[in-house]
Amino acid sequence: MKREDDYLQRRSSIKELTDEQLEQRFWKLTGQVVNPLFELARDHTSPSIERSVLLRMGYSSLEAKQIVQNCVKYGLLGKGAGHVVLRFAQKKNLPYREAGLILADGREWDRAAAIFGKEGPA
Repeated sequence: MKREDDYLQRRSSIKELTDEQLEQRFWKLTGQVVNPLFELARDHTSPSIERSVLLRMGYSSLEAKQIVQNCVKYGLLGKGAGHVVLRFAQKKNLPYREAGLILADGREWDRAAAIFGKEGPA
């Protein structure tokens, strides 16, 4: 089966764009592709999935359980427990393991929640 080459026809709609405009178009189209995946993940995660992620990050099952329980409490589970830990670590300028242990100990959840625009327990 031979494919008809329509490159020149498809190119006509973007040939006048500058490099900056092409980059903007690229990121816009990338967002259109990726955003549904984010929505799917946000709506289809569970505490067990998030604990699994944390286990693979090196946390014990008890540490992972505490982090996930607080993610649920603060309405952050849809952000991803590992993502919460990583963003908190970046904000505090700490290694992610240390940041996760702080969260597993139940400390600084108001600060972690604030990173995601949350003010307290959901």
